[in-house]
Amino acid sequence: MSEAQLFAIGLLLAWLAGIRAYLTVFGVGLAGALGWVELPSALQATQSPWVLGTCGVLAAVEFFADKIPGVDSVWDLLQTLARIPAGAFLAAATLSPDGQLGAGVLALGGGAALLSHGLKSGVRALLNTSPEPFSNGVVSLVEDGLVVGALALAIAHPWLALGFGVGLSLLLALIVWMLWRWTWRGLRWLGRAVSSTPADDRAVR
Repeated sequence: MSEAQLFAIGLLLAWLAGIRAYLTVFGVGLAGALGWVELPSALQATQSPWVLGTCGVLAAVEFFADKIPGVDSVWDLLQTLARIPAGAFLAAATLSPDGQLGAGVLALGGGAALLSHGLKSGVRALLNTSPEPFSNGVVSLVEDGLVVGALALAIAHPWLALGFGVGLSLLLALIVWMLWRWTWRGLRWLGRAVSSTPADDRAVR
């Protein structure tokens, strides 16, 4: 596999870690342990039974926690401490032929994880303003499927998988911007409506 393909895979893994860190690490380690792909030396630690077991359990916990409104936002906040470092490690380890992690690639991977993590958290925070509880579960399932599908695609077509990730990031950024804009306009309209109500009328109410 060429260095360019490894770069695409490393960046994609970092991006996926910003959405599901434990599932991404588990998927990478499982692929290596089953012989589906030969992992770089720095990534071979993910094949350890301890790493696979720990990440598998945490991925299962995240699967349920991420589908409960309110709990998902708290979970996202806590996982900032895991997703960004995981993204940095995955990107640097993928591009490390000798096991040494470069500072520049660590920063690039951390930035990619931070981007996807921020977009995910922004979308979920907006969904939590909705009174119905079903949208959280649906979006969470989509995220689960996205990570699994992107991991599989990265093995066969790394550039296509990376392009998909970049395109999805742009789409999510647009959606988050539009939703926040509509929410802000709604709050401003509500504030004007309340302020325009006569004081005596508010007192009667």
